[in-house]
Amino acid sequence: MGGFLTDRVLVVAGVGPDLGRQIAVRGATAGADVVLAARTASRLEEVAKQIAELGRRALVVPTDLTVAADAEHLAQAAVTEFGRVDALVYNALVMPPIRDLGAVDLAAVAAGFDDNVIPALRLTRLFIPALAATSGAVVLVNSMVVRFSQRTMGPYKMAKASLLAMAGSLATELGPQGIRVNSVAPGHIWGESLQWYFGYLGRRRGVTVDDIYTETAAATDLGRLPAPDEVADAVLFLASPLARAITGQCLDVNCGEYHH
Repeated sequence: MGGFLTDRVLVVAGVGPDLGRQIAVRGATAGADVVLAARTASRLEEVAKQIAELGRRALVVPTDLTVAADAEHLAQAAVTEFGRVDALVYNALVMPPIRDLGAVDLAAVAAGFDDNVIPALRLTRLFIPALAATSGAVVLVNSMVVRFSQRTMGPYKMAKASLLAMAGSLATELGPQGIRVNSVAPGHIWGESLQWYFGYLGRRRGVTVDDIYTETAAATDLGRLPAPDEVADAVLFLASPLARAITGQCLDVNCGEYHH
């Protein structure tokens, strides 16, 4: 990867073991200094070490993004440490219940919005002044769930569809300040989490992980599932000057499982 983010400051909110880590590390590889936010401090420290080995700076900010005071601290810490912010990537997820809409507890559905959509909006709002100063970018990580309907996925789809609508509205509102807002909708991401889940499904069905993978990948045009680094590259493209004329869009990264 070239230095298309050289000397820019990237905030990654939601540094998990797969996609969030790849966004942060590959962002540093592309030349960015990175602000790392998630609840698990030990994981943040591991990623910060990787970034330091690449010759870039990392700021570790343990954060529960559903807590307003934590989000405020994150925004303040990023600007205090680096003096600027060029891109905010929101990758956090609190999984809504996987149940039919006709049966799911309505309070749990409401929590899906409170835990996912509202925190993303809150954090974006907190970074508006810093992003306006740099003509920066916001990238919200969504999901291919917005492209299909399936039993039990309704609460998850509702939350992600709301996040997608929010991104479009923010693009319109913030465009006059030079801020771009886009989304990335991954398909199945072939990382640790999905590998564990396919193992679980395989044990239930009496088949192997490879069997589950082959069955799932058969639905894609490329015959495979995207890896975390491939999704991360799409996120970083939208966060970078390479996408300087792109806003209000959702880039699907699913190896052709769904077209949009």
